[in-house]
Amino acid sequence: WPMVSRPTYVGGLGFGFKWNMGWMNDVLDFMSHDPVHRKYRHDRLTFGLLYAWTENFVLPLSHDEVVHGKGSLLEKMPGDEWQRFANLRALYGFMYGHPGKKLLFMGGEFGQRREWSHDRSLDWHLLEAGPYHRGVQSLVRDLNRLHRTEPALHELDFDRAGFAWIDCADWEQSVVSFVRRARDADDCVVVACNFTPVPRRAYRVGVPRPGFYRELVNTDAAVYGGGDVGNEGGVGAEATPWQGQPHSILVTLPPLAVLFLKPE
Repeated sequence: WPMVSRPTYVGGLGFGFKWNMGWMNDVLDFMSHDPVHRKYRHDRLTFGLLYAWTENFVLPLSHDEVVHGKGSLLEKMPGDEWQRFANLRALYGFMYGHPGKKLLFMGGEFGQRREWSHDRSLDWHLLEAGPYHRGVQSLVRDLNRLHRTEPALHELDFDRAGFAWIDCADWEQSVVSFVRRARDADDCVVVACNFTPVPRRAYRVGVPRPGFYRELVNTDAAVYGGGDVGNEGGVGAEATPWQGQPHSILVTLPPLAVLFLKPE
């Protein structure tokens, strides 16, 4: 149904937001496949940006995705135990970097293993079962804080001026990168995502400004249960044009992880 979140005086339904079910289905389909096959489904990551500005979208990882035999979000992730949690953290990183308001159903914030049921409480005891569940909880806490404190990640969610691809075409390596901008166009955050378990070292990413790019969040950080592969806090930009940007940075993209970087 079109124009759900458009005013009634222009023929819309007048709601404030609309759930982006297309984004949810595409991204969960992408994430559910083994990383070796993801390059053949790369369009699932990028297609949503073709229509992202047609509504005021919510990105819904809702109750509907964790009931009726669908499994929990963690159960949808492929790989061994470490990879499943890394995939889940990468999913959350991509969602928080992507334009649109965020919806994460209860239990997802710590990696609930079982489907949700109204007949029982959430499995809070999992927070005492090793570092992975506590790590997911810490990541969601930090992503919420980042989303709130960085204007580039929320001010222009429904305006195409708030988003630009840096590179959406590296399907062979299942890597995407983009920049989010605030109303003040100089206030930006670069997001780089690696959806394979292979670290990408000395990976060049185009950036819009010179300066030092500080790592705001790395979903592979040890505090989140990751392998702590990263860039020791950040990297300096070089005067090397790349991917249509006037400058670039050489970064290590951790396996199955998302980086948030901000120029200082």
